[in-house]
Amino acid sequence: MTAPLSQPFSIPGIPSDADAESAWIDVIRKMDETYANLVTQQVELERKNAELEEAQAFIASVLGSMTDVLIACDRDGRIEQTNPAAERALGCAGRDLTGRPLRDFLDPAFHPAFARLCSAALQREEVSDVELSLRGPTGPFPVAVNSTVRYDQRGHAIGLVLVGRPIGELRRAYRDLAAAHEGLKQTQQQLVHSEKMASLGRLVAGVAHELNNPISFVYGNAHAMRRYVDRMTAYLDRVHDGAAAAELAGLRKDLRIDRARADAAATLDGMLEGTERVRDIVAELRRFSSEQKHASERFDLTGLLRSAVTWVAKAQMPDLTVVFDLPDTLDIAGHPGHLHQVAMNLVQNAIDAMAGAAVKRLELHGREEAGRVIVTIRDTGHGIPEAILARIFDPFFTTKPVGKGTGLGLSISYQLVHDHGGALSAANHPEGGAQFTLTLPAAGQREGAGR
Repeated sequence: MTAPLSQPFSIPGIPSDADAESAWIDVIRKMDETYANLVTQQVELERKNAELEEAQAFIASVLGSMTDVLIACDRDGRIEQTNPAAERALGCAGRDLTGRPLRDFLDPAFHPAFARLCSAALQREEVSDVELSLRGPTGPFPVAVNSTVRYDQRGHAIGLVLVGRPIGELRRAYRDLAAAHEGLKQTQQQLVHSEKMASLGRLVAGVAHELNNPISFVYGNAHAMRRYVDRMTAYLDRVHDGAAAAELAGLRKDLRIDRARADAAATLDGMLEGTERVRDIVAELRRFSSEQKHASERFDLTGLLRSAVTWVAKAQMPDLTVVFDLPDTLDIAGHPGHLHQVAMNLVQNAIDAMAGAAVKRLELHGREEAGRVIVTIRDTGHGIPEAILARIFDPFFTTKPVGKGTGLGLSISYQLVHDHGGALSAANHPEGGAQFTLTLPAAGQREGAGR
């Protein structure tokens, strides 16, 4: 038999070739891992360096684009960093400013103000709109300074940051703002006046209709009175001429003197009633067009609403059905002309909404409840789309065609009602159409509040 091959053997304490090879493999693997970690760390370091450079470049661009002066100081008021605008104002480069006290670049008269800024920084207080005067290369450079406290990573106050805007720019900006505000006020007054004139223009036909009735009545009665006067004058002339009793009796019958005498009082009463109605209409127009902002008086809202409907609706929509569910009187206190304008705007809006509607019905309901007068005005139009319901009182917002509305009627009405301590809201009625709710303090409530 063949002898068995000899088997490898190892001497205790001496590593074999296989163990040495395994150890080298482990060493190489560890070196690869270490190298991979170094590469990863190098990539991450380069990325962070790039981000840091981008951040520094961004900060530098922001500081360079600022027109305001920016100066960062430590707790003692020494300059640590500035932006180009500050360097131009002070006439020095940034490296020459670092470490120098800022008070050296201030007009001595403003040293106390700067000391207060530093003290506020120590107490962690922020200060705004403090005037300082920098000593620049061309002379004093006044700035309005806002100061904020600067903190380190542990939250300790380590200094302050001053941001100053040149006073000249601020004054120019204030002048421009004041001019723009004044122009806006004038434009607003013109628009409000234009809307009021537009309301008056829409009323012309209605008022003419209202005036036509009493004037026609007075005119007709005046002609009747003229005939009565002519008859009575002819009869009296014959009386003074000494005519016989028989002649006077016949003349009295022919001239219908008895009928004229009986009708004269009623005819005069009718003329007086017509003229009084004209007087009332003129008085209502005068109150409506009054520009007195503080004129306040006690008046009846029910009568005001009826006249507003009469003036607006009769001429524009003769086939309109109007339902008045109002108490005999609803006493409130305020400016009658302003609230008359509100009522007419709401009625006009309802009439416009019902143009082309199959049923034209305007309902006014009113009541007094818990010291408030509540009036609802409902039309039978198409209602208000939900998408615009929240904007219905916005200035210049209108769904009417160009030239048909300014978009200010409801907005002005909302403001006028608010000025009277009331509220105006809009909604869609469950049975169709839009409904506006006007709420005002009752006369006693408002007068009591005024005292």
